Amino acid sequence: MNAPHILTDTNTLARNRKRADPAALFLQAAAADEIQDRLAMVNRAFTAPVIVTPFPSIWRNRLPGARLLTSAEHLPLDPASCDLIVHAMDLHWANDPVGQLIQCRRALRPDGLLMVATLGGQTLHELRSCLSQAEVSLAGGLSPRVAPMGEVRDLGALLQRAGLALPVADVMPLRVEYRDLHHLMHDLRAMGETNALTARHRLPPPRRLFDRAAALYRDHFPAQGSRILATFELVFLTGWHPADSQQKPLRPGSAQHRLAQALGVAETPLSD
Repeated sequence: MNAPHILTDTNTLARNRKRADPAALFLQAAAADEIQDRLAMVNRAFTAPVIVTPFPSIWRNRLPGARLLTSAEHLPLDPASCDLIVHAMDLHWANDPVGQLIQCRRALRPDGLLMVATLGGQTLHELRSCLSQAEVSLAGGLSPRVAPMGEVRDLGALLQRAGLALPVADVMPLRVEYRDLHHLMHDLRAMGETNALTARHRLPPPRRLFDRAAALYRDHFPAQGSRILATFELVFLTGWHPADSQQKPLRPGSAQHRLAQALGVAETPLSD
């Protein structure tokens, strides 16, 4: 039997994050702001919240009383031990994203809430395109340089696979201007979001690759003046631990009133 494919080199990821600059973690802060706003709209008082995050400092004063856990393949969570879990900006690097969600669902009490913030498939699509074009033109092949990230539909489906009820997935795109490609790469290093793929090339890439990619970037994704645009797609997932008190979909054919009657319009039968 073949060994399972390991997407992320967790040792490299940990090293990248250890080198991160707290002043550059604007994506983490934006995700935390958005989750705080969403929690404020939930009519529920949470008494045992947990936050899973690679950067606990971002969350330390945002949800008083919350237990902070550093991201890990296996989360130290007891079954039915919490009523809220925030999984913040780590799922896009997980080797087993469904497993992460299942661990969270098992740790939630009935009718407990899971909120996930992660990067989606449109993140850095400009960089991915330009690096690919540059490498094909120079070397005739491709190397994995930007981590693949799930599309919002696929990420939403993970909630159902993990056994969570009332799943919701939506997107908040952020478009950021940079001076040039080197400025963008510097910012990614400062965020701890540089290449940690297991299949990455271990030798430093040639300078001409990035020079060629920088020229393509300026041509295809310009911003004002000589600057460039980079997209970061924040995906937010919400799911609940199943409980008998939750709303259930009606059985097909169980409606008591016709739609035309409710709308006050004439009902026109379809032709055969």
